Amino acid sequence: MSDEELLAGEEPLSADDLFRVRKKNGEWKAVETPKFGVTVADAHTHLQYLADPVLALARAGLAGVSFICTVLDVFEDDEEVLDRLRPWTHQAAVSMQRTVPCCCGAPRPRVPQVRAAVGCHPHNAARYDAALEEKLRTWLRKPDVVALGEIGLDYHYDFSPAADQKRAFRAQLRLAKEAGLPVVLHVREALADAWEIVQDEGLPEAGVLLHCFTDTWEALGPWVEAGCSVSFGGAITFGDADAIRDAAARVPVGQLLLETDAPYMAPKPLRGQKCEPAQMVFTAERLCEVRGADDEDARRELLLATQRNALALLDRKPTAWQAGEPR
Repeated sequence: MSDEELLAGEEPLSADDLFRVRKKNGEWKAVETPKFGVTVADAHTHLQYLADPVLALARAGLAGVSFICTVLDVFEDDEEVLDRLRPWTHQAAVSMQRTVPCCCGAPRPRVPQVRAAVGCHPHNAARYDAALEEKLRTWLRKPDVVALGEIGLDYHYDFSPAADQKRAFRAQLRLAKEAGLPVVLHVREALADAWEIVQDEGLPEAGVLLHCFTDTWEALGPWVEAGCSVSFGGAITFGDADAIRDAAARVPVGQLLLETDAPYMAPKPLRGQKCEPAQMVFTAERLCEVRGADDEDARRELLLATQRNALALLDRKPTAWQAGEPR
């Protein structure tokens, strides 16, 4: 990519493994990219909101991201996105074969495996009715869908009334248990109310993932004690995120995951840009620092653990319900 091309766009993405920041004079400068020697998993992203999902997948593969769970909203998104996931992956693989030379028998970078979660976001909870639930049931039976989410409560924006959020949350928890699927939770400024609901309804046996955690360890404690998984994104790199980093340092390694939530919350030093799954490497680097993984072996062990956790929760065979088998 030429300097002119970089200056022309707001998102300086190209089919390479470089990341760039815009200097005060308007020029783009490449920043050093962390290297770990192991692959990582992005437990929560939104490929359909990226300008070029194929390019994003290729760049993620170059950056060492081996698994992605992309998240769709049953009210906002088009069902065709679920049918595009495999073509996007194939096109990204073809692109990488053309642009990445084969060097002395070394393995080529691979495009991430992509799975999906589907749910009704709390922002859209007021729209959750019998018809939307029936639509959600249809989507949940798609072959690449592995979780129900993101669902929960969001009192920060309050785009849907709290009563509607609670109603939709309860209904989807029940559906997840019926379907035998894990849930991906979006809970913002509402952990106490969300905890009350999951205690009342019961936690799905297939698992619970608190995505993009941005609260305190004190608020998180009951969830961790109950066995829920927790995913941290770019927020752990922010300068004012000591409480989030403290929580990330305390979560048992067997319940710890990483995510980007792309295109939102790009990590430092890329904050202010649109996020992409490849940026996972900066969040992973900060997590290693927070957890005291100071040498190469410790970093590898930690990141491989977060990857195993993501695959165990989100890379699953269809449930009997999804397969339409009789109960």
